[in-house]
Amino acid sequence: MTATVSFTIDSPLGPRTATVAYERKGAGEPLLLLHGIGHHLQAWHPVTDVLAGQYDVIAVDLPGFGASAPLPEGVPYDLATVAPALGALCAALGVDRPHVAGNSLGGLLALEMGRTGLARSVTALSPAGFWTQGERRYAFAALRAMRAGARALPRPALERLSRSAAGRAALTSSIYAAPGRRAPEAVVAETVALRDATGFEQTLAAGGSVRFTEDVPGLPVTIAWGVHDRLLLRRQGVRAKRTVPGARLVRLPGCGHVPMHDDPALVSRVVLDTARSATPAVI
Repeated sequence: MTATVSFTIDSPLGPRTATVAYERKGAGEPLLLLHGIGHHLQAWHPVTDVLAGQYDVIAVDLPGFGASAPLPEGVPYDLATVAPALGALCAALGVDRPHVAGNSLGGLLALEMGRTGLARSVTALSPAGFWTQGERRYAFAALRAMRAGARALPRPALERLSRSAAGRAALTSSIYAAPGRRAPEAVVAETVALRDATGFEQTLAAGGSVRFTEDVPGLPVTIAWGVHDRLLLRRQGVRAKRTVPGARLVRLPGCGHVPMHDDPALVSRVVLDTARSATPAVI
């Protein structure tokens, strides 16, 4: 069941209230799951049950995505605002320094939470922020094309396309290695989430100058990259390893940009291995 929580965030405009949708299941140490731009918390559904067998799993819709409200008017969608906001979200849920796993934008946020002491371990799946300017422009152009396509398709046409493997490939091949295996209803839901994402443009605008250039010392970090990632090319993983030299760099065979759907078992193992290697929290 999806619930919502409201909490106070610091912003350049002063304290503001944010409201975020989330799903929570399992027990144990907390594990926060963060999706990518234009996606929603359902991106994690293929792995949630496995992770919840050992952890208190909290999957969130980032502000301005999925069922979460946009950030208050004038509040920027940048790292300096959103990462601390996720820390405030955790505090509102009674959680201190969760393990954090994120994909794409979520991976960048996970690394920033680790860097600023808000996470006890980090698993970053194809994280943003390790691109050249040319690679960033390519990725942003692809994202804008996906968004334009989602907004141009009437719901009946989208549902018709999703019924065939070829149609699902046309809709989602940029982010999955095997889009034809996706369930039609899931493809419809994530395309609608992309179409309706109120934070999409502001997030892209904030990401135009983003480069992750600092180490994340003192905690386990895994950076994992899909071998068939067509959005953020896998060579960016080498740059990420140079930036965070203590990180474990893992290749994900058979996986695209959103690997949780291409190989749930492999992604679950990577996240669990990272979290288990952290020093247990002192209660």
